[in-house]
Amino acid sequence: MEKTEDNVGKLETQLKQWGARLDELVAKADRAGTTARIDNRRRIDDLKAKVHAAQAKLDEVKTADSEKWETLKTGVESAWSDLELAFKKLKN
Repeated sequence: MEKTEDNVGKLETQLKQWGARLDELVAKADRAGTTARIDNRRRIDDLKAKVHAAQAKLDEVKTADSEKWETLKTGVESAWSDLELAFKKLKN
């Protein structure tokens, strides 16, 4: 993954989509029964933390120069993988 404006734009778009999905999941959890709501809220809170971590990494990337990008690259990829996996687990 190279640091280009296109890549940063794609990451921003993906993060916005995940944020919208998270909002939908929160609304769905609020409508669920008490037991399901508690379980879903724990999962959603974990997901929110991952979204915030991914946003923080994206913010770092936006201000990084080419040299710093190489240092941040692994962290960005890891944050995105964690977030994707969390969304997949929540669906199951």
